[in-house]
Amino acid sequence: MLVTMFDAIDIDLNYIVRPIVYIFIGVIVYYILKAVINTNMHKRFVKKRHYKKRITTINALILNIIKYLIIISVIISILTVFKVDVRSIITGLGITAAIVGLAFQDFIKDILAGISIVSEDQYEIGDTIKIGDFMGKVTLISLRSTRIQDFKGATKIIANHTITEVINYNLEDSLALVDIAIDYKANTDEVLNTLEKIAGELDKSLENTKGPVEVWGIEDLSSSAVVYRMCVLVDSMNQYVTQRIMRKAIKDKLEEAKIKIPYQQIEVHNGK
Repeated sequence: MLVTMFDAIDIDLNYIVRPIVYIFIGVIVYYILKAVINTNMHKRFVKKRHYKKRITTINALILNIIKYLIIISVIISILTVFKVDVRSIITGLGITAAIVGLAFQDFIKDILAGISIVSEDQYEIGDTIKIGDFMGKVTLISLRSTRIQDFKGATKIIANHTITEVINYNLEDSLALVDIAIDYKANTDEVLNTLEKIAGELDKSLENTKGPVEVWGIEDLSSSAVVYRMCVLVDSMNQYVTQRIMRKAIKDKLEEAKIKIPYQQIEVHNGK
């Protein structure tokens, strides 16, 4: 009687302990492989900025695949503990593949699209992209989805197979453009000379530029001002910071040169 009870307890413990051990081993294997992959990849490609972003994206995708493989392996191992005929299940998968394919066709499309996104280098983790009406920085690319976070902190999760058109702002350098409205009464040559001097000073102080600051001249003759344009080529997505710095410097220097920047005025006429 006692032997039967201990045998029952032993069997129950076996059903509890072995699945926990398999899960524990799966977690340990995942983190070991993650450390090995991260170390080896970063040692080889750490020198170039583009490679850093590329390797972060590839790492995320590889680790995602490894995670799914480990989960499947652990599930199969646990099923064998409960004496489930795994071979018959695997054999049966061949028969039911069409049904499973129809049930999970979006899932399969997501995986294929995720692999395509990385292999074709459409965008990487850290890139600023626009999908539809949503613009933000890519924070994660997995087998199934892409996560984008905008400058306000909102995160959008998009299924990979639904991504058909992408605008990537990091593939090429950006152009910082600043339009300066000047009073019509100001001398054109004096304004251009002043702007050229400002451009020369900005060349020495601006960072992340890809060339000299240029004065393109008169861009528009608006109803209340002559609009001049200055520009400079900068590293991708650095145009907004550069434009703010340029505007401050331009305003300060124009005030020193006593060149007026017009502002809207309302004239009120007395009917008498």
